[in-house]
Amino acid sequence: MWFTGVAIASIYGVISVLGLVGNITLIKTFCSAKTVRNVPNVFMSSLALGDVMLLVTCAPVDASRYLSEEWLFGRVGCKVIPFIQLTSVGVSVFTLTALSADRYKAIVKPLEIQTSTTTTAIVLKAALIWLCALVLAIPEAVYSDLHTFYIPNTNESFITCAPYPHAGEWHPKIHSMASFLIFYVIPLLIISVYYTFIAHSLLTSASNLPVEGNVHAKRQIKSRKRLAKTVLVFVALFALCWLPNHVIYLYRSYHYFQVDTSLAHFVCSVMARILAFTNSCLNPFALYLLSKSFKKEFNQQLCCCCKLICSRVSQSSTQLTPRAASVRSTHCSVASLSIGNGRQNCQENFV
Repeated sequence: MWFTGVAIASIYGVISVLGLVGNITLIKTFCSAKTVRNVPNVFMSSLALGDVMLLVTCAPVDASRYLSEEWLFGRVGCKVIPFIQLTSVGVSVFTLTALSADRYKAIVKPLEIQTSTTTTAIVLKAALIWLCALVLAIPEAVYSDLHTFYIPNTNESFITCAPYPHAGEWHPKIHSMASFLIFYVIPLLIISVYYTFIAHSLLTSASNLPVEGNVHAKRQIKSRKRLAKTVLVFVALFALCWLPNHVIYLYRSYHYFQVDTSLAHFVCSVMARILAFTNSCLNPFALYLLSKSFKKEFNQQLCCCCKLICSRVSQSSTQLTPRAASVRSTHCSVASLSIGNGRQNCQENFV
């Protein structure tokens, strides 16, 4: 079991490193490069910030569960960590919904989007998404606490962090179903409606173009399709990665007083959690494959970071070299004084 825990924790570590490198570089790219600074990318930066928060705080805590049988972060950690995780999930799914609405306006109602694309308006929308996610995650912090669970098969008990008390059988069911609806089903239904209208508008626009259609119009439709495709890929990744975790959560809430110790449940739980955290590192790489302009800027940012790291390493090594030389010369002087005649010099010592 120790080997299994280390292997699972190592997978979490790889996901965290890749996710942090990808998302931080994405945020830095959108903040510094004017060529990729637009309305969808502001939302994507907010999405990346939520993923960074999840990877920094929740991924190590989740990995520690497989290395220790006890909850290591106390009662405060039991309330803060689930709150941060649900906030990040809310930011992700609500931002994807906002991105879908933005693509709907840009493609179906392009005249309306011109009046609401100022930087202030987009930043306010992103801030409102974060505020809604924080407010909806408050019950998670209120009810999460350390609870004792019993294993009938082995007659053992353990204390762990759980999102609801043993007050009754309806509380877990209502909580899990509400989370599933608010943070998964309802947003995805809204996104599906938006993309139904988007698909209809794109098909209509393509069919209405003449055989030798305007080159500018064709390029515009192609650009709209590409942006809509990018957002759709993000939505599909979120839906696929978080569905198993929601299913496991629903299963546990409907069997709350029965601790499932089977190997199948353990494997499914581990895969569902890893898949959910994997979603936090996929978006930058998906955007890298889908957008040539982002790929170019992303490569430049990575090269700049690598050059900066190399220059700092070289500077630190050059600063240490004179110091090492002075230490060596001092050592030689002391040695020559101890010999007395001075026949042994520094060159003889270090050649």
